[in-house]
Formats: sequence, structure tokens, C-alpha cells
Amino acid sequence: MGEIKGISSNYGLKNQGLTILKHEYWNLGPSMLVEQIVRREEGMLGHLGAVIVNTAPHTGRSPNDKFIVKDPSVADDPIDWGKINHPISPEHFDRLAWKAEAYLQGSDVFVHDLVVGAHPQYQLPIRVITDSAWQSLFARNLFVRIPQERFPDAVPQFTVISVPGLQADPQTDGTRTGTFIALNFSRRMVIIGGTRYAGEIKKSVFSIMNYLLPPQGVLPMHCSANVGEGGDVALFFGLSGTGKTTLSSDTDRRLIGDDEHGWGEDGVFNFEGGCYAKTIKLRKDLEPMIYDSTRRFGAVLENVCVDPVTRKVNFSDGSITENTRAAYPIEYVPNSVPEGRAGHPNNIFFLTADAYGVLPPLARLSPEQAMYYFLSGYTSKLAGTEKGLGTDPEATFSSCFAAPFLPLNPNVYAHLLGEKISRHQARVWLVNTGWTGGPYGVGERIALPATRAMVRAALNQQLDSIPTRRDPYFGLDIPVECPGVPSDLLDPRKTWPDPAQYDLQAQKLIARFSENFTQFASEVSEQVRMAGPSLERA
Repeated sequence: MGEIKGISSNYGLKNQGLTILKHEYWNLGPSMLVEQIVRREEGMLGHLGAVIVNTAPHTGRSPNDKFIVKDPSVADDPIDWGKINHPISPEHFDRLAWKAEAYLQGSDVFVHDLVVGAHPQYQLPIRVITDSAWQSLFARNLFVRIPQERFPDAVPQFTVISVPGLQADPQTDGTRTGTFIALNFSRRMVIIGGTRYAGEIKKSVFSIMNYLLPPQGVLPMHCSANVGEGGDVALFFGLSGTGKTTLSSDTDRRLIGDDEHGWGEDGVFNFEGGCYAKTIKLRKDLEPMIYDSTRRFGAVLENVCVDPVTRKVNFSDGSITENTRAAYPIEYVPNSVPEGRAGHPNNIFFLTADAYGVLPPLARLSPEQAMYYFLSGYTSKLAGTEKGLGTDPEATFSSCFAAPFLPLNPNVYAHLLGEKISRHQARVWLVNTGWTGGPYGVGERIALPATRAMVRAALNQQLDSIPTRRDPYFGLDIPVECPGVPSDLLDPRKTWPDPAQYDLQAQKLIARFSENFTQFASEVSEQVRMAGPSLERA
């Protein structure tokens, strides 16, 4: 056994099947990890101390390479097998685990004992093991850190082993390609190989929480959350790039978390201890808190372009990928909530980046519409967020705004949401952060200041006394005016040069909604089925 550096746990790596290692680096702080990153040439140091790494060729998630072990332990669970959750046999998983153990023999490994969940009743101790210092720093930034005195007694309930250099053999390992993200609930282990994209570490743990919490009555959510001075809580659901991090990072409100939360009996709690912000075209004047956090020592910047001499970052350059990212501890955000918890939501926002350019920028949803649009999860996947996406947004439906991370049937999560909305009387809004005046390539993206003004008006109850109009296509209640927002922007049809073209695009999107919702039609009430857009209404 090689030398152990840092403060190790008494629950050693032999418990994960790892032996004959070179050096074990345990629970290192940012300074020691940054030293290792630079010494090992895993990345470079930016001019203000952020670590800059390149994860190419994988610069986004690989959803088609995600596997769950199909064994008796999950036989009675409503696992949503299919396009998202691909089954893999216990034997194939064991073979991948054996390969990972063999691959790491004679290598340095970096180990971090952390927890997931700010609520002590639902905390999940995890261990992240990788052969790169920068991925260990990433994990330290993103998950909840534990006090140094607890390191020796740390015992993980789940372990994530990331070995980017290990390629699977599809013919013998049961995978689709050389890349794999394999989750085994019996062995309480995730093994990741064939990709350096660190988002796979984060999202595999999110998938675990999405499996464990619903039976406990807790709704796991792909959303950001913040809280106002008066204690009012807001949630922002949406896929990557729709504005979760941006809209929740508000100087007038305190940030609970930017991406993953649980909604339990006593309110909302953050799963994470950090933020994972998309940084393409990041500007200080529009997103000052995110911008400042990316410039702090120990932040990890993925696939951003940098001047090789000055080491200054150019966030406008997407030549590596449009999916540039920053991972940093949440305490880098000056108005974050240290305890990571708050009360029940007063307002819930469903964020969608509509590439068709026909949805209104803001609409109030009835409880039935909330269920319909939550199950639909319509948005546009933005360039680079997943492997295989091109440069143009791709319209898609992602159940619960989180389909790639949901092991269970979407109705499990929708039922929990509906029950909690009803019990706590939360108001639900649909916010289009996508295009207006035409589809992508013709219209323009709705300006962030306008979206912020609409969200703030909803949060401050400024829209309560403003009349609404019923959209003839989608049946949505749209405010006729909003402080700080041009009235024409609120009516998307009026923003198009040719209203007839708007009508055609709206009908195309309605048809896609109807086709997608057929998978849920038999499992929801008639009121929910009728709450969506329809060609008959059009």
C-alpha cells in the first residue's frame, strides 16, 4: 500500500474493493488539491485562482450510456425502464467493477467523504473516489462538506468511483459504447468510465436521491430555490440552460441552492453544497453573483476558453462547447442560506426555453395545468448539454423537468408534487426564457432583464390585481401587463411580423404536446388531461 495523505476514514478503500494503490489522497482541502492539479498537469490555474480544465471529447452528459442494475432489490420498484434507464445485469456490473479495481491498481486515488442533503433527517453519506485531483475538487465543491473531525468515522452509504480513462467493451460488458454510468442499488455503488465530464458524478448522485426519497414522502426536485426577506420561498424548475441558476441568484433574495432540492414535511432543503453554473456568455452586469463566484480561488471551470498568457477567461468563446461550466462552493455566493433549508414554497416557476417562440413569457397555471406541464416538462435542450446535441436548441419533453435523472416512473414525482401544491397552496407559473418574435434562428431570445422583472412581479404579488387574458391556443392565463415589461412582449403572437406564421408554429407545438402526453393520459384525471393545449382549442 502506498502512502496515505490527508485525513483518512477508518472505513478504508478495501471496502470498495480497491487494493494495491500507489498513493491515497484523502479529504484534501482546496489548496492541496490545486497544487496536485497543477503538478499533475490536469489543468491550469486561472489568473484569479480558479482551476481551468478541459473534458473533451465529452463536454456534456451521455444520457444514452446510463445504466441501472436490474436485480431482485429493484424488482418491486416502479423503475422507469426504457430510453432513460437502461437495464444492466449484476454480472455485467460486477465485471465493470472488477475492471475499475484493476485499472486503479498502482495508481494514485483521490477520496472525499461528503454528504448529500442539508436536512439531517435525509442526509446521505457518500464517498467519491477518482484518479484525478480536479474531479475530487469538483466533488468537494458540489456536495455538502463535513467537519474535519468527522473524517475518521465517515462511513459511506453510497460510493461513486470515477475512472475516465477506463473504456468498457460493449460486447462483453453489456454497455452501448465505451462510456458508462452504471448504478447498482444493491451494492450502493456508481461506476463511471469513458468520460471526463464531471457532471456525471453530480447527476448520478441526484439519481440516487430521486430513488431513495419518494418512499419517505420527500419530493426530489430538479430546481433552484431562494427565499425572500419575509421568508417566502420560490422554486425554479427547468433543464440546464433554462435559467435556474440565473433567476435564483437574485441580489434581493437569499439563495438556498441552484439545482437540486427536496421538499419534505417541514419545507425545502438543498441536496448540494455548491453550484454548477452554465457560463457561456456570462456577464458581470447581468449575473454578478455567478460571475464573481467563478473568479474565486478553488472554483472549477470546465471547457472555458482562456488566454494562455494572461490566463484570463473569455466566457463569450464557445469554441470548445456551448456547455461551459463553473463549479464552486455555495458560500462563494454572498447571500446564500448557510443551513441550506427554508419553509414551504409560496411560488413555483416552471422554466422552459421555447425554441418555437410561441409560448408566453409568463402565465399563471391552475393546479391541473401545473400537473400537465410538470409531467410534460417541455423545453429546448440547449447546445452542448448532452453528447450528440448540435449547435441549435432541440425541442424536447423531459418529464418533471428532470427525465434523465429519474429512476422511477414520472407519475411518482408528479403525484407528490400535486399533493404538496394542494396542501401548501403554492402558486405555479410557466415562464418562457426562450424565443419571441419567431422561432430559433428568426426571433430573438427573451431578454434576461424582462424575465427578471416578470419573476419579481410574481414574487412581490404585483400581478395579483392585474387582469389576465386566456390564450386561445394553450388555455393559459396571461397577465395583460407587468411592471417593467413591454405589454406586447406578454402576447407572443403580437411579437411576430407575420401572425399567420405564429399560428402555424403554435399548432405544430400543440401537436407535439398532445402526442407526448398520450403516455400519461390513462394515469391522470380527466381534468389534468384537458388542462393542456389542444388542436381543437386552436
